[in-house]
Amino acid sequence: MPLNDTPKDWVLRAPQAGRMERIEAFFSGHGYDPHRHDTYAIGRTLSGVQRFKYRGAQCNSVPGGTIVLHPDEVHDGEAGTDAGFQYRMLYIEPALIQQVLGGKPLPFIKNGLSSDARLCEATSVLLQSMACPLDPLEEDDALFDLAHALSAAAGARARHQGYDYRAAEMARGFIHGALHRTVTLSELEACSGRDRWSLSRDFRLLFGTSPYRYLTMRRLDLVRSLLMRGQSLADAALAAGFTDQSHMTRHFGKAYGMPPARWVKMQQRLR
Repeated sequence: MPLNDTPKDWVLRAPQAGRMERIEAFFSGHGYDPHRHDTYAIGRTLSGVQRFKYRGAQCNSVPGGTIVLHPDEVHDGEAGTDAGFQYRMLYIEPALIQQVLGGKPLPFIKNGLSSDARLCEATSVLLQSMACPLDPLEEDDALFDLAHALSAAAGARARHQGYDYRAAEMARGFIHGALHRTVTLSELEACSGRDRWSLSRDFRLLFGTSPYRYLTMRRLDLVRSLLMRGQSLADAALAAGFTDQSHMTRHFGKAYGMPPARWVKMQQRLR
């Protein structure tokens, strides 16, 4: 972690390439513009007050609780005091939760903040220091505990009738194989054997976002990977299937709350 005479914003990523993204970050003031991503964002504030708007309310996270932001819910982020805030966050695809829960509707934590002791315990392994690598089996065990803790903390939900997890998973797999080209709902209908509108509804229920948003976010995952390897914004945009750099930049800001150039700069400070 860098030492500076004055506070500087930074993001530190877990060193290993696991099944989920883990970060630790510090922001002295404004952090993120309103944005939404198609993963769960689960974390804890280490110091200061982490302020964000979520589902029409202003939330203030302080050390001791667990942040659980549902996929595709708009939120922002800033310091609640002049001291800034430091936090750790886990970004986890709903598909990983689904693999544990077996196709149940995604758990939803109502207010984005939880004091549930089960969640705090279940996230302790995944939210340890970024310098601590996770053994693959340790990560899978922690994922199992997290999925069940989320389900328990969310409470019982009315079971949606008539959804098809197998068809939605087939459509998700098809999208992963077609990131560099246009994908139509007709293709997803054909590959899954599920009518397009039922499939679209089921996809949202089971994976937290629409098929198009899911495709866009996987393209942005590729963009971030290419930028970390030193590719230019323009080259990364084209390689990931976007029309051009401006097209990618618009989607990047909506997904991560900052332009890609700022994102790259923050990563570079920690190399």
